[in-house]
Amino acid sequence: MKYRLYTTSHKAWDGMYDAIAKAEKRVYLEMYILSSDTKKTHDFFALLIEKAKKGLEVVIIADALGSTALSSSLIKESRAAGIEFIFFSHFLKRTHRKMLIVDNKVAFLGGVNIKEGARDWLDLQIKFKGSPVKLALRSFANSYFKVGGSKESILKFSRTNLPKKIKNWIFDNFPTSNKLYNLNRRYILKIDQAKSLVQIVTPYLLPPRRLFLALDNACRRGVRAEIIIPKNTDINSLDKINYINARRLFDLGVVFYFGGQMNHSKILLIDKKEVLIGSQNVDILSFGLNYEAGMFSQQPDLVKDVSTVIEGWKVEATSFAGWNNRMKFFEKISFYFYRLIFSIF
Repeated sequence: MKYRLYTTSHKAWDGMYDAIAKAEKRVYLEMYILSSDTKKTHDFFALLIEKAKKGLEVVIIADALGSTALSSSLIKESRAAGIEFIFFSHFLKRTHRKMLIVDNKVAFLGGVNIKEGARDWLDLQIKFKGSPVKLALRSFANSYFKVGGSKESILKFSRTNLPKKIKNWIFDNFPTSNKLYNLNRRYILKIDQAKSLVQIVTPYLLPPRRLFLALDNACRRGVRAEIIIPKNTDINSLDKINYINARRLFDLGVVFYFGGQMNHSKILLIDKKEVLIGSQNVDILSFGLNYEAGMFSQQPDLVKDVSTVIEGWKVEATSFAGWNNRMKFFEKISFYFYRLIFSIF
């Protein structure tokens, strides 16, 4: 598999915009947060509308909650140009996926949304070519079907025969599906199978109980478990919850690194031999309600490159052990309140 990694949102936008600009037949885009406020430097909608008017097949799936900033006039203009624009709308479930496929030849997947506020965030997005693009097409086709899409030109990819031996697999989490090997189960399985090292990067730390258990068991086996989270996220109310859960996992033996810059990446690295790059946060929503997508890879050069990125972030981070670990009174109240509310997960 040929690939390229992008480690900030705006760098990923550069790659995505360039790929769309070069599109000749079709563009499939699925986003949790899709906004038009990046147009000063990356006017995705103008480009997509231009491509649709030229006769290209353009399909957009956007989450109704995440993409509320889109104006009705822009949506109307997009549809009038020939874009099939579908909103994912469900009372609790969200499509949290971030995927772009161009001409069935190149695909992007990771944690990058399209909104101005995320421009300078650290994040991880992978651009790839080769056989895994077929897996991306199948993933998009399954999502397209679940939001009511009806084009056979897309739905046919959900029936694609896939090779049994491949180093790069794309796993999905569709809460309405009972597939044996979904993203959530794979995530836990790989932690359970780790021999020496588990490294996680996530912006939000609200893990379900089964993930707490997996990390606890890993530490008890002598596996070194490391988690990188931002000291301050884009959601102030979650900063305290991140801290509380870091304390809980720290007491189990997990090593924490707090980055000074907002890091929106979603990475799992196992024994420096296998890596996950995707849309899945370490929280109860991604592990329970959200539609997600991620690539698990055993490709040595990709694993090495992601490991290098992680080590670079660790150098710039502050370790949890350097903080004052005494919990204040109100932190204790928040801690026990959180445990009570989310104990069902």
